Amino acid sequence: MKSYQSLQSKPTKILVIAMRYLGDVLLTTPLLHSLRQAYPDAQLDVLVFRNTASMLEGNPDINHIITTPNRPKFLDYRQLFGQLFRQYDLAVATQSGDRPFFYTLLAAPMRVAVVPPKNTTGWWKRFFVQRWTEFDDDNTHTVLQHLKLLDLINIPKCFSLVPPQIDKVPELVNRFPFLADNTGYAVLHPHPQWTYKQWTVAGWIEVGLYLKKLGLKLVLSGGPAQEEIDYVTNIQRQLPEDTINLAGQVSLAQLAYIIAQAKLYIGPDTGITHLAAATGIPVIALYGPTNPVKWAPWPAGYNKDINPFDKIGSRQLNNISLIQGKGDCVPCHLEGCDKHRQSRSQCLDTLSPERVEEAIRLALGK
Repeated sequence: MKSYQSLQSKPTKILVIAMRYLGDVLLTTPLLHSLRQAYPDAQLDVLVFRNTASMLEGNPDINHIITTPNRPKFLDYRQLFGQLFRQYDLAVATQSGDRPFFYTLLAAPMRVAVVPPKNTTGWWKRFFVQRWTEFDDDNTHTVLQHLKLLDLINIPKCFSLVPPQIDKVPELVNRFPFLADNTGYAVLHPHPQWTYKQWTVAGWIEVGLYLKKLGLKLVLSGGPAQEEIDYVTNIQRQLPEDTINLAGQVSLAQLAYIIAQAKLYIGPDTGITHLAAATGIPVIALYGPTNPVKWAPWPAGYNKDINPFDKIGSRQLNNISLIQGKGDCVPCHLEGCDKHRQSRSQCLDTLSPERVEEAIRLALGK
């Protein structure tokens, strides 16, 4: 990474490109907030995939959200060309891929970007941007990777995540009366996008029953995909009758509000776990093949420019209790034991409910 002084003139229009999954988009919000604090009068726009824009709902740092399909067609490219072509003073690419790189070339004369390391495909991109930092997929947390871009333009760093926000709270409370009663509840999010990040159904049921014994109502969350709804419904059927199933019923911003009122959240390596971490409530995160250095939930109130978690080992830090599955290969950085996204991970299949229950007791002060 190069070191630079501040920009010679303050940009009036800034584009940040964040074209990955839901959790990745949320992890760019410290970068966005830092830019907003440094340039309070600038127009700050964000380019994301259409299916991730909801993670930025109500974000006060953003002026406009520009969306594009994951697999754009010719007409999509033509529309995006008109939206971007020389419309900005500064373009910031948070990924090293080809599309974010070309969009920065299209959008602005001043370009700051993450680029591939030397001796890898795409190393040449650094010659077409004014300021760059190399992508580190192993030893730098994603939040800190994004914030390195601020060093290139000499901007102070803000470390807090900004979850999506809603302004119609009374309507949500009327829809879900459990939000208004005095019974505390825990949110369980059992279904990640990929099988290799899943814990066991039996584990979720045992932990749910344990939380019920502690006097907490159970709330299950899940996305709108039918497979996910079916998975969560299967778990619900094996839990107490008053268990609430929100799978496919609420937006991300509504879910963020619901999680923020909970006593506890438990989830796997998925975007909703990052979302829960951003609300500040106690979070228990179940990790297996994934490298926690790079992808652990970012703890609320953690303002250090060093990785919050190590690669190996479980740890409690601020509101995050990270439980790592055991095994000599953990974390393997692979997509399950069979090395594809729909395979199982033995380190998660053998993670005992007792370890999660111990973390529950500590999180709740029991």
